[in-house]
Formats: sequence, C-alpha cells, structure tokens
Amino acid sequence: MSKNSIDIITLGCSKNLVDSETLMTLFEQNGYRCTHDSEMPEGDIVVVNTCGFIEDAKQESIDTILELAQAKEEGQIKRLYVMGCLSQRYLEELKAEIPQVDKWYGKFNYKQLLTDISADNSTTCNGVRRITTPRHYAYIKISEGCDRHCAYCAIPIMTGRHVSRPMEEILEEVRLLVANGTKEFQIIAQELTYYGIDIYGRQHIAELVNRMAVIEGVEWIRLHYAYPTHFPWDLLKVMKERSNVCKYIDIALQHISDNMLSRMCRNVSKQETYELIERMRREVPGIHLRTTLMVGFPGETEEDFAELVDFVKWARFERMGAFAYSEEDGTFSADNYEDDVPADVKQKRLDKLMRIQQRISGEIEAENVGKTLRIVIDRVEDDYYVGRTEFCSPEVDPEVLVHIDNGELEIGSFYDVLVTDSEDFDLYAKPI
Repeated sequence: MSKNSIDIITLGCSKNLVDSETLMTLFEQNGYRCTHDSEMPEGDIVVVNTCGFIEDAKQESIDTILELAQAKEEGQIKRLYVMGCLSQRYLEELKAEIPQVDKWYGKFNYKQLLTDISADNSTTCNGVRRITTPRHYAYIKISEGCDRHCAYCAIPIMTGRHVSRPMEEILEEVRLLVANGTKEFQIIAQELTYYGIDIYGRQHIAELVNRMAVIEGVEWIRLHYAYPTHFPWDLLKVMKERSNVCKYIDIALQHISDNMLSRMCRNVSKQETYELIERMRREVPGIHLRTTLMVGFPGETEEDFAELVDFVKWARFERMGAFAYSEEDGTFSADNYEDDVPADVKQKRLDKLMRIQQRISGEIEAENVGKTLRIVIDRVEDDYYVGRTEFCSPEVDPEVLVHIDNGELEIGSFYDVLVTDSEDFDLYAKPI
C-alpha cells in the first residue's frame, strides 16, 4: 500500500474519462501520485468513477465497488470513494447498501474530494489536463448534460440540462494539449450539435470546429454524438473544406420506423432520416457514418424491425453498433410503456442486425484493398503496429495492422500505407 498514492478507476464513456483525467491532474498538483485503471490498486486511496447509463454498465459499476469494498475490509486499501453517474442518480440507496465507501460524490461535485482528503483547496487545472490515452490523442468535452428527452434515456436525469463550455476555454485547452504533443482530438458531448445554444443563442459547433482546425499542430478532429433533428449543415461545410476535420461523424439514430421514432420521442421521421443520410453523403463525399440502433423497444413489432433491417441494408453504415432495450427507472418509457418484447426476441433481433452489419462492414473494408490511406500508429501489439485512419475512432472502430517486419514506425506518427488485405473489421497494410 503506497501512501499519498491514489488509484482512479474509470467506468463508462469517454466523458467520464475526461472527468477522471481532470481529477488526477488536481491530485498531482497537490503532491499525490495517481494511477489509472490499475488491475491491482496499490494506493491507499481508490476512487471509482461510475457509469449509470444502462443495466449492464450499472452492474459493472456496482460489482467494482463491492470488490473494492471487500479489499478495504481486508486491509488492502485504506479509503474508498465513489463518484460519477451511478452515484449521482442512486446516492441514498448506495450509501445504505455499501457502507464501506468513505464518501459518495455525484457527477459534478467530485472536486470536493480534494478538500475532503486534506489536499490543497486548488480546484482548477488552468486548462492543463493529464491525459490517460496515448499522448497523440485526447478527448475534448465541449458540454455537459442534454436538453433532449428521448423516452428510453436516463442521462438527462443524471446530468441535467445542456451546458456548453465557453469557446475560448475549449480552444485554449486544445492549444495546451498540442503543446504537449497531442495531435488528434475526439470532440465529445452528449449532444454536440446543440453546442452553443445556451450561451450564444444558436448552434456554434461549426464555428468551434473551424477555429479548432486552424490551430497549428492539430492533425485530426473527429466528432462524436450528434443528433439528427435540426442538424447544423454548416458543420459539413467545415468538414469538407478543412482537411484536418475527419470525414466522420457519430450520430445515434436508434430506429427508423415512424412508430418507433414517435414512441421513442425522437422528434424525427423516417423520411427525414433517409434525407439526412443522403444529404450528408452528397455534401461530404466519402464521409463515414457511425450510428447506434436499438431493438426491442416497447411496442416494436415484426414490421417495425423489418423496416430497421431494410434501413441498415440501404444505409450501409461504415460503423454501426446496436443494443437491446433495457428499462431505466424514471424514464418516460419505464413510466408509460410495458416492456413487452420478450428477451429472447430482443436477442434474436440484435443478432440478426449485427450479422447484417458484419457482412456490410466486411464488404466496405474489402473496398480499401489496393488503396493508399493515411494512418496514425497507436501501439505495438504482438507482431504488428496497430493504427487507424481518419475514419476510425479509438477503441470502437476498425484498425489497420502493419507487420513490424515492414520497418520501424513511431507511436503517434502518421504514415501513408498501402492496404494489402482486409477482414470484416480490420485492414492489413504496408508503409509506402
């Protein structure tokens, strides 16, 4: 057990990771040594940053807390703290059920940890953040919360209304990270296309990305978690004109049948969704779309699912994930609908959708064979350098494998490669 050493464990999304990185920076400014996601925590203090999005994520958070509570009882760690979305939502219940935790924090008051463990009162990073990702890429969170009210989603319950960060603050963070060697930026928000409405009176995501793109040293900017309604079309103009804005956008569509979209409170129609995709691909040739779809939402009929299957075959998404509906306490769907699609039907629909996507992905990746692509190298794994193109976000998208016998490459550097072979979700290449 190491004195003045803190282990921080992050569960859930990249937005949580940014919070953990901020907390680590504050602790280190106050003389603590921090370790992130250690398999075996060695510090006398452990902080768990929890996720409360869906049932599986909540269970993972609870299991992690219980495991560490046991470690505390056995004397392996001295103090245990919990923060994040799960404790934001279920604070009183968790306090009663797991008394071994020294203190619980929510999503937004976690900086209080510094004073609670007798650290300095400093609670600002002054724009500096210690990133836990490889140095060449980082996540930039441009807002908190969400003003959308999708029927199935508990995130607004946990995070509250949409709150944009001031533009100059974000741009200064990018400049500081560039000075520290970061080249690639994943722009994240629960709903990034809403950025700026609360503080500037209109959508400002296009201006933000454009100003970010002109910062010297920014090689790639990638956009995550757009919303289809009132999509800011000027963002596509920036994407087309700025070579360092990746032709990639993550836009969760959830479903396609008007019946489901209405019941989900998505405020978009089937026709509008088809037109959205057609226009995106028309205005930015070569754009890669990532989406997430849901099966088994209350009331989903075989006809609704058939429409979704036809949509996936038509859209041929370059990147697609799917999940089965699970009821979340306090949401509109939990309060107003019966979870009437049997679990085995949900799983069959999910499996069918992903089989279709695997075939589509394999065909799309095969089209790259013989092409020259620009990649960044993330790591070395077994006998390969593992990299990504501009069309691939870290950890969730296909990768490009370059055999180490092809020459010495540097982590975090960019290379042109010739694609020599493909699999359903990965490419093989050699440097040019």
